[in-house]
Amino acid sequence: MTFEDLDCWKHARQVTKDIYTLTRREEIAKDFGLCSQVQRAGVSTMSNIAEGFERQHLQEKLQFYNVARGSSAEVRSLLYVIEDNYPSLSAEAVKMREKAAATGKLVTGLIHSTETRKSKAF
Repeated sequence: MTFEDLDCWKHARQVTKDIYTLTRREEIAKDFGLCSQVQRAGVSTMSNIAEGFERQHLQEKLQFYNVARGSSAEVRSLLYVIEDNYPSLSAEAVKMREKAAATGKLVTGLIHSTETRKSKAF
């Protein structure tokens, strides 16, 4: 199994792809700070899942998975900014926020699974 097989990574990848598609839209593309921040948060989510998966020590895995979960929450928060400030993108931001929330739940499941393995190891 590789990190590419993880459902949470697949979801994070799709959310990141959607973020890049959204931030290329004319209405928002010139808001460089917001676009950059939401792009980086999306990339952080999927990258930290991958990095955590490849770590040998369970505590390190948990650290990276928790960062991924936090980045997923950051994506959701930034999508509220988009919804509130770009009315033409509001519906799309809401749908993307739902996808990001689903990703966060999957990461939480991965964290719980990893914690269960950790407790059995001791």
